[in-house]
Amino acid sequence: MSAECSSYLSADKVPVSGFSCPRAGGDARAVYCCGFQDVKYCCDDPHSFFPYEHGYMWWLSVGALVGLSIAAVVLFAFIITVCVLCYLFISTKPRSKLDAGLSLQVAGKTSC
Repeated sequence: MSAECSSYLSADKVPVSGFSCPRAGGDARAVYCCGFQDVKYCCDDPHSFFPYEHGYMWWLSVGALVGLSIAAVVLFAFIITVCVLCYLFISTKPRSKLDAGLSLQVAGKTSC
């Protein structure tokens, strides 16, 4: 079984001639043509999309998880700080109303 990869233009706009899979000197199991319009390669899985090992993606995932964890901790600390400041603001307000002074009376009337 073999597959034909048609010619294409690479990402640098360099023409790459077509080839058949498996390539001479390559992996005999790589009988499928995989890739995109600007990069094609022989692979052993017809559903493969990337010509790279998947190990690098693990480190990207770990970096993303660390970054998201730090962002979550910062957001959590911000929310806790806002809640504490609101509580302190509310708890330090005076509980009773201020004395308004003398009560107002209508002029011209005398009280007995």
